[in-house]
Amino acid sequence: MSTKNASPDPASPWVFNTRELGRRPGTMRSYQRSVPAPADGLGLETIGVVAGSPVELEVRLESVTEGVYVSGTAHAAVEGECARCLDPLSDEVNVDIQELFAYPDSVTDETTDEDELPRVVDDLVDVEQTVRDAIVLALPLAPLCGPDCRGLCPECGEKWAVLAPDHGHETLDPRWAALRERAASTGPSANETP
Repeated sequence: MSTKNASPDPASPWVFNTRELGRRPGTMRSYQRSVPAPADGLGLETIGVVAGSPVELEVRLESVTEGVYVSGTAHAAVEGECARCLDPLSDEVNVDIQELFAYPDSVTDETTDEDELPRVVDDLVDVEQTVRDAIVLALPLAPLCGPDCRGLCPECGEKWAVLAPDHGHETLDPRWAALRERAASTGPSANETP
C-alpha cells in the first residue's frame, strides 16, 4: 500500500532531506535550525508561539529499518495572557521531539493508518506537525502570570492585586429588595419615637 501523502515543500525550513541517510540503518545526521513559526502560530488560544517568531530546532535524523527516526529538541518564546487576571505574559518552552517517519511500502507503512504516523515522502520529512504537537502538549491550558495570582473581582472586574484588603461589595438578597425599598420610601414608622 503506497501512501497518498503530498510531497513536502523542499524549500520549507521545516522539511529535512533524508537522501544522504539512504536506507542504511544506523546512519545519522544532526541539524540545527532557526525556523519561523507558521502563520497561524504554534499553541493554544491563551498562550503560544507567535507567528514568525523563531523556533530553535536541534534534531537528529537516524535511518532505521522501517523509516527515519527524528529526535531532538525545539525551543521558542511564548506569549499569552493570564487566565485569571488577563495580564499579558511571556515565557519560554523547551520540548523534546521523537517521531518515526515510515518509509513508503515498509511494513510500518502498510500496517498503520496515514493519520497514525507521518511518512517519508520523496526522501523528505516535514517536522512541523511533530513540533506543533509537542509544543501544544507542553503548554498550560490555563497560564498564570504568577502562582499567587488572585484574578479579578467578580463584581467590579478590577484586579485583586491592586484592590484594598477590605475591598468588598454589598450584596442584598433579592427577596428582601422590595421590603427595603418600601422602608426607604415610607420613612420612620409611626410607632418609632424621633
